[in-house]
Amino acid sequence: MSILAQVVKRSGAVVPFSRDRIMNAIYRAAVAVGGRNRDKAGQIADQVVQRLEETCPAGHIPHIEEIQDIVEKTLIENGHAKVAKEYILYRAERKRRRQKDKRFSSRPSDNIPWSKIWHVLDWAVDHNLHTIAALNTRLVKGEFAQIVQESESAYEEDLDTVADAIAERQRELKMVMICGPSSSGKTTTTIKLEQRLQRMGLKFTALNVDNYFFNLDVHPKDEFGDYDFETPQALDLALINEHLEQLSDGKEVAIPFYNFKTGVRQLNHTPMQLADKAILLIDSLHGLYPPMSESISSEKKFKLYLEPLLQIKSADGHYVRWTDIRMIRRMLRDSVQRSYNPQQTLEHWHYVRTSELRNIIPYSNAADYIINSAMPYELALYRARMLELFATWEQEYRGNQLREDAYRRAARIHAVLKSVEPVADDAAVPADSVLREFIGGSCLHY
Repeated sequence: MSILAQVVKRSGAVVPFSRDRIMNAIYRAAVAVGGRNRDKAGQIADQVVQRLEETCPAGHIPHIEEIQDIVEKTLIENGHAKVAKEYILYRAERKRRRQKDKRFSSRPSDNIPWSKIWHVLDWAVDHNLHTIAALNTRLVKGEFAQIVQESESAYEEDLDTVADAIAERQRELKMVMICGPSSSGKTTTTIKLEQRLQRMGLKFTALNVDNYFFNLDVHPKDEFGDYDFETPQALDLALINEHLEQLSDGKEVAIPFYNFKTGVRQLNHTPMQLADKAILLIDSLHGLYPPMSESISSEKKFKLYLEPLLQIKSADGHYVRWTDIRMIRRMLRDSVQRSYNPQQTLEHWHYVRTSELRNIIPYSNAADYIINSAMPYELALYRARMLELFATWEQEYRGNQLREDAYRRAARIHAVLKSVEPVADDAAVPADSVLREFIGGSCLHY
């Protein structure tokens, strides 16, 4: 019996090792070139397993690519050059297909999830939502409700894929970290993902890392005197690591409580302990920031990254910026839920953006999966709600060197919104939509 127990898939999932899968792959390649000897394929597979056992260090879980490299080498050494060539071609074809398959195309590259973006753009073209002009054409035809349904379905499919990937790794997972920059939809996604996983029989315990903020009086501020809640250094990273490690080991900890009204943290406030086979569910801006969970090994974590990866061109030929979408979302949410003036959000956004470019987005390449939380139809709703505000801000900040960033953002967003057909009635938006987190009317309890 092989000592190899597991293998790492390209998706990052760790699954049981199977000698028969190796044999079947070799046999498929042999059949493609006219071979029909399953016993010979089995003999080659046994040699591959033997070589893996001889070369893999103790405790090492081989990656699928490592195994396939050894398969190719073993086939050639055994004089099966034609089968080896077919096997190599098969691998290349599978790679090409994965680039079109969203289940495996969501891993980031160089801080930009190019593969995921390609799929989002491909989807937008297929649904005639890749330009504002195309969006307007559909809106004028009265297809707003249909656009909503199409957009929501794409997001829900992403969630289904993530739930399946987590379920595959449930044996070794201790925590699922849902990460992403401000207003990317983490709270709604966390709730909806938890619902799916519970239906699969998984048990979860939510950990609110906001309770690990340091007292407000020691928070850093920006040049305008605003407190910076965006930086990971606003959190007690050492205590988070300590508690994560203890929780993953089955120990009880005392979670602190942060009072946002007073800006004061109370230590040792709430007892917490993971039930048997339960998994921590963590919604955090900085879930990918390495120091936040450096005490936990990677195989125990599933890291999900969210971003509204809207792929729609404006009239000037430029794509609408994701950061602008998120800023509008935050304006709407904060004005309703936190009595925060939208203009304050605009003035503060440069600091939000600076922090996320430094502390969030550069670590997106550590994610196991990326979900696109953008809804093309949201632009039409924002036109009806926000156009006049951005027009006012554009004029107010024009020529103000201290607020140059606010002016550029206001002018850019005003130009986009005034080119979109407005939709004032949001009745077609589902009550559990990720967008309801920002425009209000959600049936979910946040």
